[in-house]
Amino acid sequence: MFEALEILPAGEMARRHAACRAHLARLAPEAGGLVVFSRLAIYYLTGTFGNGLLWLPMEGEPVLMVRKGIERARLESPLMTVVPFRSYGDVAGLCAEAGSPLSPVAAAEMAALPWNLATLFTSRVKDVRFVAGDMALAKAQAVKSPWELAKMRLCGERHNRAMTELLPGRLRPGMSEREVSHQVWEAFFELGHSGMVRMDAPGEEIFLGHVSAGDSGNYPSVFNGPLGLRGEHPAVPFMGYAGKVWKKGEPLSVDCGFALEGYVTDKTQVYWGGPEASIPDAVKSAHSFCMDVQAWTAENLKPGAIPSQIWEHCRAWAERAGFAEGFMGLGGNKVPFLGHGIGLVVDAWPVFAKGFDEPFEEGMVMAVEPKMGVPGVGMVGVENTFEVTATGSTCITGDAFGMIAVE
Repeated sequence: MFEALEILPAGEMARRHAACRAHLARLAPEAGGLVVFSRLAIYYLTGTFGNGLLWLPMEGEPVLMVRKGIERARLESPLMTVVPFRSYGDVAGLCAEAGSPLSPVAAAEMAALPWNLATLFTSRVKDVRFVAGDMALAKAQAVKSPWELAKMRLCGERHNRAMTELLPGRLRPGMSEREVSHQVWEAFFELGHSGMVRMDAPGEEIFLGHVSAGDSGNYPSVFNGPLGLRGEHPAVPFMGYAGKVWKKGEPLSVDCGFALEGYVTDKTQVYWGGPEASIPDAVKSAHSFCMDVQAWTAENLKPGAIPSQIWEHCRAWAERAGFAEGFMGLGGNKVPFLGHGIGLVVDAWPVFAKGFDEPFEEGMVMAVEPKMGVPGVGMVGVENTFEVTATGSTCITGDAFGMIAVE
């Protein structure tokens, strides 16, 4: 009676399984397969947002075990084996019955389960030793297929249109941050935003993104990013504060992800309250430096480049140029990175940061976000999403990066 809204192509699913297996063979050669728990990782490997767990053996057919929604899973996924289950104690038997028994050593998506559930799972699956499998999954997801890239390019195109074409005519000084946030939502939803922007780091959340007027851009933040914000409330430190009004002579930083069919692009657009001629030289200089950093990074973001080396170059550049204090945040808001991978989640692997020494590959997609906290003013700078191609990188969220003056 029902038809799936979209079915993951069987070839695309097979490519993802092969990528996970290849990384697992290198990172955890003793493991005979990978157990996946998070619904998003299950979606990546099956095409359905499954409520349960997936066993991906190194050889043989994967087994998706579903607590609820088995009819939907069978509609959406090309996977052959989708079975119901009630308890972790059923897992070994179900895999054996399906012809893909659990291996004596198995990798697990360890970050996906809280301590209590992980303890329960390992107590019910007693004859298996588990090793970490999260990195194999992260590295497989980092390199996007043409199928994924088509979705992300469309997402980026709409993201740019919302930020640079729709919003400038709807914003004005005198609006509160909350009013600005509602205008962002309206523009995003008009263009098909799915409403859900996901984070990968345990406990990290996001709602719309950050809308920061004036000194809100330097307000203390617990979010792992350089842009400060007051947010809705201490319990919901996202979006924008109803009590903070964007005034003339202030920057307005809108750092909000756009989501389409599960995939996310990241972009920050800075608006200036008043005519362009009223922007102080110090603010212009700070924003210009951030654009220069983004341009240099985009030029050098190519297969074989090393994330940590790009970060160190830009960090040292900011220091030499006299921008060390505000680069990537002021005070406690300062972060030790320049950007991050992006796809099904905002904060994906890899990161432009110390310790990330594996080279970029064609098909990776990165958010590059050089920003500058200006004391007493707020935050300026840029963020855009770049696709790594064979010859360099291409911005998929537009090509105009200056501040937009709104009178």
